[in-house]
Amino acid sequence: MKVLLLNGSPHEKGCTHTALTEIASTLERHDIQSEIFWIGNDPVAGCIGCGACAATGRCFRQDGVNEFVERAREADGFIFGSPVHYASASGAIASFLDRVFMCGGRQGVFVRKPAASIVSARRAGTTATLDQLNRYIAFHHMPMVPSLYWNMVYGSNPDEVRCDEEGMQIMRMLGENMAWMMRAFALAREAGIEEPQYEPKIKTPKNR
Repeated sequence: MKVLLLNGSPHEKGCTHTALTEIASTLERHDIQSEIFWIGNDPVAGCIGCGACAATGRCFRQDGVNEFVERAREADGFIFGSPVHYASASGAIASFLDRVFMCGGRQGVFVRKPAASIVSARRAGTTATLDQLNRYIAFHHMPMVPSLYWNMVYGSNPDEVRCDEEGMQIMRMLGENMAWMMRAFALAREAGIEEPQYEPKIKTPKNR
């Protein structure tokens, strides 16, 4: 089993990475592989709704989005991490995930795979950012993994984040719950428990 962790910070080894690393260490203690995927600090274009991915299975833009979706096919769980920018997720991760879920979501890449969001901040805006990131999870039939409090860490640099004892504990407990949920789902599949049957999606007519 493997968890793919997305680092949506412009800093590869910054506060968000520090929190993700704590989760990864916990997963590895349970013999679950993990990989931290950094989106980088080059500009990330947003989705333009062209529909090309519906036909090709890939975004027409040749960047990290397609690479992430391909890795996501082999992943069993996900953690989406972002710093807080103006009480929101980073602009880069928002654009990145819009395209990831438009492309991979159409293909069912994320369905029934456990996921969670985590955020890092100097001070405020954490719950608003978590709400923003969690919407991607809820939209795609992904069971949301809990911890013992909101999934956030505080600090202006990695050393300060490591000193956030409560935040680090939240990350470890998130890793514990992720490991347990993934094993439970695997056992359910082995036992032949039927997966949910989904109805065709009903969309509200545009003229309402």
